[in-house]
Amino acid sequence: MIRIAPSILNADLSCLREQLQQIVDGGADWVHLDVMDGHYVPNLTFGPLMVETVARCVDLPLDVHLMIADPDRSLADYVDAGANTLTVHLETCPHLWRTCDRIRELGAKVGVTLNPATPVQLIEPILPVVDLVLVMSVEPGYGGQKFLPVALGKLDYLRENKRHTGLGFSIQVDGGIDEQTLSPVVHAGAEILVIGSAIFKSKEIAARVREFKTAANALENKQQPLG
Repeated sequence: MIRIAPSILNADLSCLREQLQQIVDGGADWVHLDVMDGHYVPNLTFGPLMVETVARCVDLPLDVHLMIADPDRSLADYVDAGANTLTVHLETCPHLWRTCDRIRELGAKVGVTLNPATPVQLIEPILPVVDLVLVMSVEPGYGGQKFLPVALGKLDYLRENKRHTGLGFSIQVDGGIDEQTLSPVVHAGAEILVIGSAIFKSKEIAARVREFKTAANALENKQQPLG
């Protein structure tokens, strides 16, 4: 089943509790939090305090994407704040295996991602020890960007890797997911959809979550072999 992880990067923080409740009402599976430090990416968002705040507001798994320089220094802070999954960038972790081991030691699930221009094959050695691979379909740093088709090849590569190896990592996609890009990413193998603007810019947030979840699972079911 396809899971929907609304990204609060595009939420209205003046009424965050209400909007979080709306995504819960709509059947969201996770909450996605984009942590940006103004160094690794140009934007600056929030830190562990926001993760802790969201954890108090909703009873959903918190999916934290660390777009920060030297994430190893902050892993414990985010897990202590309530992160259930921590996703780090290949590009920021010179000792990626050690970083993944540390995240698991802290009690969180392990996610790994890479920028759109980075070949997906570079993370193949780490796939046996991760729970999630995030395919970025925009350049990290800002919401509302246009979808980059290069992501489709990466999704397909990961799907085929799972098929041939039997590994259990989940395939997530983030960036520019809307009505037009939903079908291509599901057909390419995405299992967890991070959606920001297309949900939070709507006046009917709960309804939008339901629409995306229903449409995504209908697309997935069409691909399932009969019998």
